[in-house]
Amino acid sequence: MGYQGHFRVWRGSAEGGGLEDFTVEVNEGEVVLDVIHRLQATQAPDLAVRWNCKAGKCGSCSAEINGRPRLLCMTRMSVFAEGETVTVTPMRTFPVIRDLVTDVSYNYRKAREVPAFRPPAGVAPGEYRMQQVDVQRSQEFRKCIECFLCNDTCHVIRDHEENKEAFAGPRFLMRVAELEMHPLDSADRVGQAQSEHGLGLCNITKCCTEVCPEHIKITDNALIPMKERVADRRYDPVVWLGNKLFRRR
Repeated sequence: MGYQGHFRVWRGSAEGGGLEDFTVEVNEGEVVLDVIHRLQATQAPDLAVRWNCKAGKCGSCSAEINGRPRLLCMTRMSVFAEGETVTVTPMRTFPVIRDLVTDVSYNYRKAREVPAFRPPAGVAPGEYRMQQVDVQRSQEFRKCIECFLCNDTCHVIRDHEENKEAFAGPRFLMRVAELEMHPLDSADRVGQAQSEHGLGLCNITKCCTEVCPEHIKITDNALIPMKERVADRRYDPVVWLGNKLFRRR
């Protein structure tokens, strides 16, 4: 059974804007994106919103709902009371283009800064061999749909614009961790994580893990293990000596 829902939606551009109030029909089983589409069809045809699959797999419809980073297509209206005002705003960490659409090019710049997989010398692609446990470890990280909600909620860049130059954000620190944990990757990811991608700026509050729609344990399985490897290299004398003697080339 449907009802009339109260929505507050941010409208504007890079020059400025504000919240506008709308009353929109809400039907049983719908998600927030359904209501945004109905709003476009009935009251605000010029409302800009980015979306693609409507199945929680493309990462396009990222926004903030009642202040929490979420996917519009995976947030059911049933989690809100009928009389509750639902506020939809663009991701705060990235510059607004128009309405709910933000410029996420920061993330693509950071992606290009992570060197690609580097196989060991003398091993042809058909000769790669891995243990199943190593495959399973990286598979968790490969579930990422690049919605960038983790980077949006990360206060290191959310509250400190000046950190964006030196900090890759949790999404791409996770990519560094994925490659570092690959038994056939020969690049020095530990050194890069600290000196080039800003791992030391992360203070493991787990806010990135909390908003991940794929339920990837970003903090526990990627960021903390990378911090441990950095600490081992810097402060463990046995590891330090071993790295000197058997350094990856």
